[in-house]
Amino acid sequence: MQTQKKFAATIGLDWADTHHDLWLQPAGGGQPEHLILEQQPEALHLWIAQIRARFKNQAVAIALETSRGPVLCALLAYDFITVFPVNPKALSSYRDSFRVSGAKDDRSDALLLEQYLRHYMDQLKPLCPDNVPTRQLAGLVEKRRSLVDLRTQLVNQLHAELKMYYPLAPTLLDKLTTPLAAAFLKKWPTLEALQKAGANKVRAFFYGHNCRSAKKLQARLDALASAVALTTDPALIVPASLTVQTLAGLLEVLHDSIATLEQEIERAMDAHPDAPIFRSFPGAGPALAPRLLAAFGTQRDRFQSAQEVQQLYGIAPVTRASGQSELVHMRYRCPKFGKQSFHENAGQAYKKEPWARAYYDQQRKSKKHHAAVRALAFKLMRIYFVCWRDRKTYDPNTYVNSLEKRGSTLVKTVTKTRC
Repeated sequence: MQTQKKFAATIGLDWADTHHDLWLQPAGGGQPEHLILEQQPEALHLWIAQIRARFKNQAVAIALETSRGPVLCALLAYDFITVFPVNPKALSSYRDSFRVSGAKDDRSDALLLEQYLRHYMDQLKPLCPDNVPTRQLAGLVEKRRSLVDLRTQLVNQLHAELKMYYPLAPTLLDKLTTPLAAAFLKKWPTLEALQKAGANKVRAFFYGHNCRSAKKLQARLDALASAVALTTDPALIVPASLTVQTLAGLLEVLHDSIATLEQEIERAMDAHPDAPIFRSFPGAGPALAPRLLAAFGTQRDRFQSAQEVQQLYGIAPVTRASGQSELVHMRYRCPKFGKQSFHENAGQAYKKEPWARAYYDQQRKSKKHHAAVRALAFKLMRIYFVCWRDRKTYDPNTYVNSLEKRGSTLVKTVTKTRC
C-alpha cells in the first residue's frame, strides 16, 4: 500500500509496563530525539499536546509493535496522529541485520521502529480501527475463546485426578465439560460419598438437571451398584478429592462466565447490521458467525480481494522457490485466532453443505483431514468475501450454478446427494 500522506515527523514508540521509549525524527532532518515517558495517561497526553503545538497540528506518524492496547487507543483518539503497527517478526529481522549478536533494549528498539517507519512507510499499512460495535464483538469472541480454552485445561486436569481414584465419575457423567458434571463432583467428590447418598438421591440429582432418560438413568444406577473402589488409601483419596472439588468449583464459575459472554455476543450480533450475512454462512452457528464477522470487519476497503483475506489469516499456502526446488507449506505467521475461526468453520460447513461435503471427500482422496479442511476453507473464503463485499447473504444455489457453468465434477456428486 502506497502512503501518499506527508508527515511532519516520524516517531518510534517502544512501550513497556513502567515507561515508554520514544525516538522522534523531524521531516526537515537533523538529529533524532530520544524521550522517556512514564506509564501514566497524563504524561502521554501532555506529550501529545506538546507534539501538536510543536508541529502546528500537522500530521505525524508513529510506529509501534502492537495493534491493540491502551497506548494504541490513546494515540488513535488524536486526528493528527497516524499509527503504523509493525509486526514483531519484521522488527526482529530488521534488528538482526544490524546486530548480529542479538542484543536489544527498549531504547534501541524505539530507534529501530522510527527508522523502519521512515524507510519503509510505503510498504506499511496505517491502522484504521473498525467501528465500536465490531471491535466490541471481536473482544467478546476472543475472551470467550480464552475462557473455553481455560475450561478445557481444567477439565483435562480434572480427568487426570479422577483416573487416579474415582474412574466411575467420567462414566456416569459422559462429559466433564458440562455444568452437571461440576455440580455432581462438588456434591460427591468420592465413590464412598456417592454410594452413601443412595440411588434415590442420585436419581433426584439427575432429574433435577433435566437428565430423565429412564434407560440411561438405570444404566448409571446399575454401574453405581456394582462399582468397586479403585483404591481405599486416604493418602491418595483425600488430596485428590479436595483438588477435584476445587476444580469443579472453578468450572462452575467458568460455565457461568462463558454463558454470560455468549449472551452478550448474541446481543451484539443481533444489533450488528452485518450479522445476517455471517449467520447465513454454512456451519456458522452462534459461536462461529461472530468470529467470522470479527475477522472480516466492516471496512469494505480493508481487503481488495479474497486472496488478501486468505493470506492475512494463513489459509493461503506459502510457496518457497529457489532454482530447481519448490516447496509449498502452510502459512505460520498470521493472526492465529482468525485462522482457527475459518478452519473450524470449514470443519462444520462440510457437514452441513452438500457441495462442501463433495469437495471435502474429493480432497480426502489425497490429503489428510486437516489439509482437506484447509482446502475447503480456502474455497469458502472466496465465497464469503463476495458476500461480505456485496453485502449479500449466502445462497448455496448460486455457487452450485457456478459449478455447473464451469462443468465441475462436483456437480454430479452434489446432484446425487440432493436426490
